[in-house]
Amino acid sequence: MNHTEDELNAAILDRLGIQADEMLSFTLFRRSYDARKKTAITLNYTIDVALRNEAEVLQRNAKKTNVGPTPDTSYHFVTRAPATLKKRPVVIGFGPCGLFAALILAEMGFNPIILERGKTVRERTKDTWGLWRQRELKPESNVQFGEGGAGTFSDGKLYSQVKDPKHYGRKVLSEFVAADAPPEIMYVSKPHIGTFRLVKMIQLMRDKIEKLGGEFRFEQRVEDVLIEDGRIRGLTLATGEQIEADHVVLAIGHSARDTFEMLYERGVYIEAKPFSIGFRAEHPQSLIDKCRFGPGAGHPILGAADYKLVHHASNGRSVYSFCMCPGGTVVAATSEPGRVVTNGMSQYSRNERNANSGIVVGISPADYPGHPLAGIAFQREWESRAYELGGSNYDAPAQLVGDFIANRPSTQLGSVEPSYKPGVKLGDLNPSLPSYAIEAIREALPAFEKQIRGYSMHDAVLTGIETRTSSPIRIKRDDHSLQSLNTKGLYPAGEGAGYAGGIMSAAIDGIRVAEALALDMVAQA
Repeated sequence: MNHTEDELNAAILDRLGIQADEMLSFTLFRRSYDARKKTAITLNYTIDVALRNEAEVLQRNAKKTNVGPTPDTSYHFVTRAPATLKKRPVVIGFGPCGLFAALILAEMGFNPIILERGKTVRERTKDTWGLWRQRELKPESNVQFGEGGAGTFSDGKLYSQVKDPKHYGRKVLSEFVAADAPPEIMYVSKPHIGTFRLVKMIQLMRDKIEKLGGEFRFEQRVEDVLIEDGRIRGLTLATGEQIEADHVVLAIGHSARDTFEMLYERGVYIEAKPFSIGFRAEHPQSLIDKCRFGPGAGHPILGAADYKLVHHASNGRSVYSFCMCPGGTVVAATSEPGRVVTNGMSQYSRNERNANSGIVVGISPADYPGHPLAGIAFQREWESRAYELGGSNYDAPAQLVGDFIANRPSTQLGSVEPSYKPGVKLGDLNPSLPSYAIEAIREALPAFEKQIRGYSMHDAVLTGIETRTSSPIRIKRDDHSLQSLNTKGLYPAGEGAGYAGGIMSAAIDGIRVAEALALDMVAQA
C-alpha cells in the first residue's frame, strides 16, 4: 500500500509529462487515504515539486486538474515590537491558544508575561494521575488547568475544519516538529501526537518563549481585572499582586468558570452559546478497524481507525460523535470537587484495546435560559448528579449499550472492559442527563449500527458524563480588532472565549489574536 520514493518520482514525471532532468526535487505535502472501498483502499498524495522551468511546465499542464503553483505557506510576521515598550502584553492561560499567542508575541519582540493558574506540565501530570489513581482532585492542577491546557490530556489531534487562508496551521505544525513532534504530522491527513509526546513538546516550546524574552508565572490565578473607561488597565492575582496591562490575551480555556463569573461581574460582554452533553462510548478498537478498513485493518499506514457519526433524532435533537479517540482511554476530567466529567485521551501509538468517543447531544441557551452564565450552572448540575450516581468517590456512572437501549440497569460487565479511572459504577444512566438527551442517544445508537456494524453491541460501554465539549459562553469580540466588544485591550481567544474547538483551531486563533494585539500596540507606541 505504501509507495517508495522511486515510485512517487515516476508518478510525478508521468503526471507532469516531464523528463527526469527537469525536476530538481519533491516534498510530500500531504498524504491521505480513501477507504470508501474497503477492498481497494487507495492513498492520495499532494506533492510540492521544484522544477528547472516551473512556468513552462505549468503552462503545458494548464488544463490538468490538481496541478498548479505551490502556495506560499511560510509564516510572515505582521510587525515588530518598537525599540522601547512602555508596557508588556499579558497572556492569561497557557493552553494551545495561549501558547501560540505567547510564541508569536515573543518572536516579534514583545516580551509577553504569561500567567497560568496551574502548574508546569510535569507537576500537573503527577497531580492528574493523583485523581485517576488515588481519587485526589487538585482544583488548580488537573486535566483542565495547567501548562498545556486541556489539549495535553487528549488525543493530540492536529486537524481542524476552520478556514485557514493564511496557512497558520503550517506554522503550528512546523513549531511542533521543531519541538520534537513526529515529522509526519506535516503531511498526514489527520495528524496526532498523543499525551506523552505533548508533555515534552510543551516544555521545549516554553523554553523557546523564555529565550525570546517571555516571562512565565505558574500557579498565578487572575482574581480581578481593572477596567477604566471601557479599557483594561491591569490585573489582580490571587496572591494580591497587581500587574499593569493595557493589552491582555484571554486564553483561559472552557473550564475557567470562576474567571467567567468575575469578568461578567466587571461588565465584560458575555453571552450564552450552544454546546453539547452526553456520554463516552467504548468499543473494541478491532471492531472499528474491521468496519472501516476491511482487509486493510491493522496496516501501519492506516493505523487505528476513527469514525464520525451523526443522527437527527425524532425529538429534534442532533446526536453526534465528538473527539473520537482511536486506541485510547476514557479519562476523569473534572476541575471541581464533587463533580464527574469524562473526556477521551490517546497516546501516539493509539494501541489501547478500546476505541472511545463522545456521543453527545446538541443543546442551546433555550435549554438553560435566564442568564448569560446559565450554561455553567447547567453543567454543574449534571456533573454533580454524575458524581452521586458514581458513588460520590469520582467513579463514573456507566451502563452497557445493550442495557441502555433496552432501558434496564446494568449489573455486570461483558467483553468490553471500561478504561475510565478511578473506576465505573454500573447502573442506570437515565438520571444522569436530561430526558431529551437520553431519548435522543437511545434512538441514535441503533441508527449508528447502520454505519458501523456492531456499534450497538450489547457489551459496549457508555460512561457518563461528557459536558465540557465546548465553552458554554462566548466573550464576544470585534471581528476586525479582535478586542472585546466593550473592553478595549482585552482579546478573548480560543475555546474559553467561544472561538475555537480543539488544539489546532485554538492555536490558530492564538496567532490571529497575537497579530491583532501587536499591531494595536505598535499603533499606540
